[in-house]
Amino acid sequence: MTASDERAIEDGLYRVAAALDARDWAALGSAFTPEACGYGAAGRDAIVARVRAHLGGCGPSQHLLGNVRVRVDGDTASSLTYARVHHVGVGDRAGSFYECMGEYSDTWARTAEGWQLTGRRFTVTIELGDRSVLQPG
Repeated sequence: MTASDERAIEDGLYRVAAALDARDWAALGSAFTPEACGYGAAGRDAIVARVRAHLGGCGPSQHLLGNVRVRVDGDTASSLTYARVHHVGVGDRAGSFYECMGEYSDTWARTAEGWQLTGRRFTVTIELGDRSVLQPG
């Protein structure tokens, strides 16, 4: 493992969080390999569709990441990352919020495009507010 690999994976985590908050579906998709699994879906397009079904109609969100731990083994890697995610409601859910805290468990592959996610699981340990704030869009 080199410090540059570790840093590249950390940067990938931050880019995914920013893509989620910006609803930048193209950037989110590019973070995953075509055959990746994550968010209960298989394949890059299905992953983006699944996330969009939860965040697309939600108001602003903020994905805060911390305690990033990366382990690189040649051209594969894994990472564990704490996350605190705040979502704000819109429309008839204005004034409501949903916040969840937990840990991302990710797997990575070194590709021609750089480090990309091959798998993602988010284990929620704390939930606050109204989950119905999450809406398709």
